[in-house]
Amino acid sequence: MRICAGILISLCLAARLPAARTLDFYFVDVEGGQATLIVTPAGQSMLVDCGWPGFEGRDAKRIQAAARLAGVKKIDYLLVTHYHTDHVGGVPQFLDRMPVGAVIDHGDNTEESKNAQALYQAYEEAINRFKRIRVKAGDSLPLKGVKTSIVAARGELIPKPLPGAGAHNPLCDGEQRKAEDKSENARSIGFILEWGKFRFIDLADLTWNKELDLVCPKTKLGSVDVYLVTHHGMNLSGPSAIVHSLRPRVAIMNNGAKKGGSPETFQILRKSPGIEDIWQLHYALAGGQENNPPDAFIANTRPDCDGKWLKLSVDQSGVFTVENSRNQYRKTYK
Repeated sequence: MRICAGILISLCLAARLPAARTLDFYFVDVEGGQATLIVTPAGQSMLVDCGWPGFEGRDAKRIQAAARLAGVKKIDYLLVTHYHTDHVGGVPQFLDRMPVGAVIDHGDNTEESKNAQALYQAYEEAINRFKRIRVKAGDSLPLKGVKTSIVAARGELIPKPLPGAGAHNPLCDGEQRKAEDKSENARSIGFILEWGKFRFIDLADLTWNKELDLVCPKTKLGSVDVYLVTHHGMNLSGPSAIVHSLRPRVAIMNNGAKKGGSPETFQILRKSPGIEDIWQLHYALAGGQENNPPDAFIANTRPDCDGKWLKLSVDQSGVFTVENSRNQYRKTYK
C-alpha cells in the first residue's frame, strides 16, 4: 500500500510541474523584409524588426497574429537591426497595436537622403515614449536564460573571436571583396543566440565585405545550427567564406517572391558543409525551379500575398523542429 501511495503522490506532483519550455522562433511573412519573433524558455519575447509600412497595417497585423499564437501579450524587447523601410518602416504601426518594454537599436541613422531622414524621424517619434537601448559590437542582449551576443552593429564588428571560434579560415583566399557599402545595410545589428548546444545567427542585411571581416583570416563566429540567410538571400551578401565556416545544418530565408533568393545564394548554401535543408518564406522567382527547395519547405508558394509563416522550436537537448504553417509539414533535426 505504501508503494502504491508513493507512486500516486509522485504522479500528482508530476502533473503539477510545468512542461519544459522551448526556445521558439516565428519567421513572419512580411514580403521580403524581416519580422522574427523570438520567445525564450523563460517566457521573454524579442521581436527583430517590423517589416514594411502601409498596406493597411498588414505586417503589424501579421506580427500580432504570431504573438497571439505564441501566447505573447507584450513584447519585452523590440530590436531594430537598421533603418531601411523593410525592417523599420512598420515600427509605428506595430507600436500602435502591442505594448513593448524597450527598443534596441544601434543609435542614430547614418544615411542622409530625404527619404532616409523621414523614415528615421517617423521611427523616433514612434519610440519616444519607450525605453531605448543602444548596443554596440561585443554587447549582450538582456534576455534571461539564453546567451545573445552582438557581433556587428553600426559598421563595427567584434574585435575578438567568440569562445570556441578563432580557427584559420582557408576559404578566405579565394574570396573577392566588393565595392564598399556605405548604406545602413552595412550598419546592421547582427547577433548569435545560444541555448545549451543550440546556436542561431541573424546578421540582418549585413553586406559582403563586413561578413568577410567577421570570418577572415580567422573566423570569429564558430559554427551554428540555424542560419537566417543574410539579406533575404540576395547576392550582395553571403559569401562562401562565411556561410561555409558557419556550417549551418538548416538555412531559413526570409525572402519575398520577387526579392532575394538569388541563384548564387542557393548554390553557396547547397555546397556548405553539413547543410541538410533550406526553408523559405517564399518561392523565389529569381531562383527558378532548379534552385528552390521542394514545396514542402516553402511557406508561400504563390507570388501573391498569403502570409504563411515558418516556426522553429528548440528543445533543451538541442533537438529542433521547423514547421511550415501552409501545409503543417514538420521536420525534426536531432
